[in-house]
Amino acid sequence: MKTLRIALDWTPNMNHIGLFIGKELGYYQENGIEIEILNPLEDHYETTPGKKLELGLADFAIAPFETVISLNNKKNSVDAIAVFAILQEDISSIASLKSSNLDAPKLLDGKIYASYKARYEDHIVKEMVKNDGGIGNMEIVYPDKLGIWNTLLEGKADATWIFDNWEGVEAKTKQIKLNTFSMSEFGIPYCYSPVIIARNNLIITHKKEYSLFIKATQKGYLYAVENKSKAVSILRKYLTDYDKANIDLSKSIDISAPYFGNDKECGYMKPERIHVFLKWLVDHNLENKKIIEQNLFTNDLLK
Repeated sequence: MKTLRIALDWTPNMNHIGLFIGKELGYYQENGIEIEILNPLEDHYETTPGKKLELGLADFAIAPFETVISLNNKKNSVDAIAVFAILQEDISSIASLKSSNLDAPKLLDGKIYASYKARYEDHIVKEMVKNDGGIGNMEIVYPDKLGIWNTLLEGKADATWIFDNWEGVEAKTKQIKLNTFSMSEFGIPYCYSPVIIARNNLIITHKKEYSLFIKATQKGYLYAVENKSKAVSILRKYLTDYDKANIDLSKSIDISAPYFGNDKECGYMKPERIHVFLKWLVDHNLENKKIIEQNLFTNDLLK
């Protein structure tokens, strides 16, 4: 058995369900692979998924597409490449509590935004505010990553970035009303997030194993689409006690399943969509135009 390690971007959640299904139902093993899933709780997010990939601590990492750009364009560049899109559309939002009456991005001017310190996050949120007629002048704070959502619930921040299929479901489960603003609504052509990334040189040397890993992963997500109740019972075993108590998994998978795609779409990344996002980054002076020509993604492992 070949052991392959994948570093999660967050504690186990609905976005990871295909991996846990593949592990539990033997999809990896039937392809000669043992899978080791690295949970950020193990080091309390001290080492990011991208860094684990860079250091050789993981064969794959789950991260936003911008991590691929970052790794390829740092001083000591890493030949990272996206190989699988977990969600076919962006289902994240900027959220505020409904009770705050901050029901439009422009109203975030002068307010506190809790940031994950992702590569373009702060700029994206400021641009959303500007595109809604605001100035983009917020106080940005950087709490402990795994506690950011709670800063909003506890009133320590006025807004933060959430996944509609996870924190958004938690809010509904707890009957906490939110205002949510999607990137697309306010002129941001956000790319795929999260994606599974690997190192290109290792894809070349381990093409067979990596392809089998991706095929088994795709099979896991497709199983979740067709067998929702069985899928969530598998995922539940891996959740934190907090998430087990606070998130309605049936609602979460109902939201998520349409975005995992069908057998033709699952994992696939559209070149034109990535190009639009890269061009937006260049047009907003966030990256050099060389990124448009870089080898940042591939659908080849899905074939």
